Amino acid sequence: MHYHQALAEEIRTSAARLLAEDVGPGDITAQLIPESQWGKAQVLTREAAILCGVAWVDELYRRLDSRVELTWLRADGDALEPNQVFLEMEGPARSLLTGERAALNLLQTLSATATSARRYTDLIADSGVRLLDTRKTLPGLRLAQKYAVTCGGGYNHRIGLYDAFLIKENHIASCGSITAAVKEARGIARDLPLEVEVETFEELDEALAAGADTIMLDNFSPADMREAVQRSSGRATLEASGNVDATTLQDIADTGIDCISIGRLTKDVQAIDLSMRIVHTERR
Repeated sequence: MHYHQALAEEIRTSAARLLAEDVGPGDITAQLIPESQWGKAQVLTREAAILCGVAWVDELYRRLDSRVELTWLRADGDALEPNQVFLEMEGPARSLLTGERAALNLLQTLSATATSARRYTDLIADSGVRLLDTRKTLPGLRLAQKYAVTCGGGYNHRIGLYDAFLIKENHIASCGSITAAVKEARGIARDLPLEVEVETFEELDEALAAGADTIMLDNFSPADMREAVQRSSGRATLEASGNVDATTLQDIADTGIDCISIGRLTKDVQAIDLSMRIVHTERR
């Protein structure tokens, strides 16, 4: 399935799942509010952030109650300032409140991912090095977080185990060598991207000779990365991985490698502090 088709399907299924786990057979607290009560609400952020999750919230409220109207004042990828209202809502008060937590849970997590990506990409904005995510995503949110990374200015590594080869230490040990593993992979699917993870210069040379498209330099020092760039001479894309954080990122980017993968973009995110408040109600 094409990535965009898969993402659209993920938005539909995740919205349904979020509602099912929170609302269950019905929102009993919302029954305190008369069915005829109409409300207006605003959603704001308490801290600076990069917005992400618009389509998920649209789908969530569409499923919950089509009478709810959402007016987005900002779009995915936009920067938000503390206390900024970015969404205005109007509809049955019961429905506004029933969907609140599911919507905010998704928004706060995806916006946190996008914010994390933007924070790191800004550090190497002038280097030309691409910042990549990994498969270290929150369970059930793979495509959503991968999308959020792009909203923050980053790039996606492989989506899963099906769209690219990544030959790592245990694959190499099982196949007998890098050369054998690459040969086997090419025989399985020649048209898919093929990456090899290496830990030494000897492994780097073997991966280059075997014809790997991309080579991941696992926990190489910046000095060794520079040497790897010289050895490869552009024969493969070089990716740095391991021990990457805000304090090491610039030094790594300065080595001349092509891209840097960071698991922190998706696995260590801290939810953005968001709030929804009812600003007006009336009987209809």
